[in-house]
Amino acid sequence: MLKDSATDSLDGAPTGFQHEAFVYFDDEEFVRQSGPFVHDGLATDAAIVAVLPPDRIALLRGALGPAAAQVRFIDITTVGRNPARLIPFWRDVVEQAGDRPVYGLSESVYPGRTQAEYDEALLHEGLLEFAFAGDTGFRLCCPFAASTGIDPTAFHTGADASAEKTFRTPLSDVPDRAERWEFGLADLGQVRQWVNGQASSHGVSRDRMDDLGLALHEICTNSIRFGGGRGTLSVWIENGSLICDVADQGRIDDLLVGRVMPPLDGLGGRGVWLANQLCDLAQLRSGDDFTQVRLHTRLR
Repeated sequence: MLKDSATDSLDGAPTGFQHEAFVYFDDEEFVRQSGPFVHDGLATDAAIVAVLPPDRIALLRGALGPAAAQVRFIDITTVGRNPARLIPFWRDVVEQAGDRPVYGLSESVYPGRTQAEYDEALLHEGLLEFAFAGDTGFRLCCPFAASTGIDPTAFHTGADASAEKTFRTPLSDVPDRAERWEFGLADLGQVRQWVNGQASSHGVSRDRMDDLGLALHEICTNSIRFGGGRGTLSVWIENGSLICDVADQGRIDDLLVGRVMPPLDGLGGRGVWLANQLCDLAQLRSGDDFTQVRLHTRLR
């Protein structure tokens, strides 16, 4: 089992957030690695939460037997399809546990994700170090299926530096086939109408169209307020999703933007937070003189 972020006290006892990972090749190995982790949690009267794909939940539940009743099981393909929702989820778990320790299993990089989802799941793994650095009673173990071809040592060693590098690197190029719209404050209404037309023509439901419209309005407004007064919207279809990419010349310093509930009286963070709640996937990258937000809405 890989370990990267446990802080040891003088007597060798872990004092900080513990973020661990293991790679499994088959069902037997998954159970052999995850079962003892759960039993360790039971021995310390921890709140135990397993956020896994449905097949992993069934496998672990069966292996634990009666002890499974003491574990809270959550389908990660629902709560974590957009990986940016996982840090808020775990924050709620930690806060609800109060003084009890928390043992979590979380397979964010599960088989079957799109490449964009894999990219965001890996970024999420690195950002955990920033989000929970001060949570001394939280131990999180992340399984990785060998079939994904992803080596967790690549980011579980120096995860914080890896996450910042990813956050500061632009996303893949907008394809040549994409339609583009340069917008300013006066264009926001037209932008929303144009995207609604694009979404409708590709079969996006009215409810999903409204969600996308609200998220896009918030992101474009951020470009006007914080990104130099203008932005570029690019729209295209990829892997069964409508993609809306908003680019401007601003810079975001907070790596956890959109993953932490913004204060009600705050000026920043609300737009990205809403986008993460309303869209199937929201990717954000920002560095010197650029910010890029890419919203994904599945067509079906």
